[in-house]
Formats: sequence, structure tokens, C-alpha cells
Amino acid sequence: MGAVLFSGTDPVTLPQCPQCHSAYTYEDGEMYVCPECAHEWAKDAATEPAEVRQVVRDAVGNVLRDGDTVTVIKDLKVKGSSSVVKVGTKVKNIRLVEGDHDIDCKIDGIGSMGLKSEFVKKVPV
Repeated sequence: MGAVLFSGTDPVTLPQCPQCHSAYTYEDGEMYVCPECAHEWAKDAATEPAEVRQVVRDAVGNVLRDGDTVTVIKDLKVKGSSSVVKVGTKVKNIRLVEGDHDIDCKIDGIGSMGLKSEFVKKVPV
């Protein structure tokens, strides 16, 4: 719950700080300000829900991020082709996307394709 400001007889509830979650925010013109962490944000931005990105994990539970390198843990048939992505194929610089196939990548000898995270394992750095 944010801070409560009394305007006449009607209390006005202010939102919590989106960075440090402090309840001691205040209005400054068209902005909200947090005195604890000095974060400022627009009043209209406070009403929009923050976009929550789903965490993508590999076959063994490691969290994947854009730019990671992964290896394929199972032979995968390429749809519409007679090609197969073999076990142990290293895929560099992956890009996470929304959808059924949550990894976009480029595999040498095959080209651009989408992979499911359940068929890859993150390569330790």
C-alpha cells in the first residue's frame, strides 16, 4: 500500500516506488518521486501494469538469457527438410522469444530456426 495523502476530506492513495517498493512516495507536478531511492516516474506510467517476462529454462533447469550458448541434447528433425540437428550441436548467441519455440537461433549448415528450450542445455561460461 502506498502513502496516503489527504486532499480536503478525501484520502488519495499514492503508488509504491517501482524500484525500491517504498511507501513514502510523493507527487511533484506530473511526476511521482521516491525520497528513499530518488527514483522519478510519470503519473501515467504508474497506472500501466509492468510487463512480466517469463523465465526460460533449459532441460536441466538453468535460466537462459539472450546471447547464451547452448548445446542440443537430442537429435532434432528439421521440419520441411531431410536435415537433422545432431546431439551436441553447439548453438551460439541465442535469442529468447515468446511462443511455442522459445529460442530463435542460427545453426551452421542449417540456417535460422526456432528451438524449444526443453531440448537444449546451457553451456557453462
